[in-house]
Amino acid sequence: MAEPLLSAQDLSVSFPSEAGPLPVVDGISFAVDREIVALVGESGSGKSMTGRAIMGLLPRQAQVRATRLSFEGQDLLSLPPSGWNALRGNGIGLVLQDPKYSLNPAHKVGRQVEETLLLHTRLSAAERRERALDMLHTVGLPDPKRVYASYPAALSGGMGQRVMIAAMLINRPKLLIADEPTSALDRELQGQILTLLRSLTEGFGMGLLLISHDLQQISQFADRAIVMRGGRIEEELASGNLASARSAYTRALWAARPSAETYGTRLPVYGAGA
Repeated sequence: MAEPLLSAQDLSVSFPSEAGPLPVVDGISFAVDREIVALVGESGSGKSMTGRAIMGLLPRQAQVRATRLSFEGQDLLSLPPSGWNALRGNGIGLVLQDPKYSLNPAHKVGRQVEETLLLHTRLSAAERRERALDMLHTVGLPDPKRVYASYPAALSGGMGQRVMIAAMLINRPKLLIADEPTSALDRELQGQILTLLRSLTEGFGMGLLLISHDLQQISQFADRAIVMRGGRIEEELASGNLASARSAYTRALWAARPSAETYGTRLPVYGAGA
């Protein structure tokens, strides 16, 4: 069988403390190929730390260990800084949750969308501009030329998120990591952005690791779900099977999702006595 795009075996992340190394990701194993895999769990479960470990974006004091952590067979644990610079934006892209903090307010949108092309290609300025305009159109932004010439402050939250997606996909990475990409948006825009991500993932033949706490969204937009709790993997299952999960913890997360059935009722607390 062909090797998956991303492979993690016994991945651990810890930080130094007075009592010794404090694990925040504790020996997890999973793989992502050209599919949509969701990493889900409550705040503090370790899902975002996992995404940052894959991207090599953890603080210096973080200790990352794994039996294997590879992208297309390339060992990420031994990658030098120059290797990370070549990989980020080219092989793996990262979309964060709030464009207000991810887009530079001092630079126009066009410059920021073109940045990956400037780093990884030898395209002329005219060719970069054409590619940027085409990608802004692909992510559904009206009047790409106006958006290209705008500063981020002139954009709505939904438009800013589409710009971030355009910037990450312009060089056609093979894997996209999206860390809570819709948490700063209203419900209608959340659905639009996730539909867009799924469409682009399928259209470009990429893999997508979607980090989220929203099981309702995951059940609709992902192929597989990896449920994390306390830095470990609690369960892995098809996203459509979340409602009938084996794990009591996953079932409690599913029961706590906002819905018409739970409106006005007391939400369950996992591990609470009867």
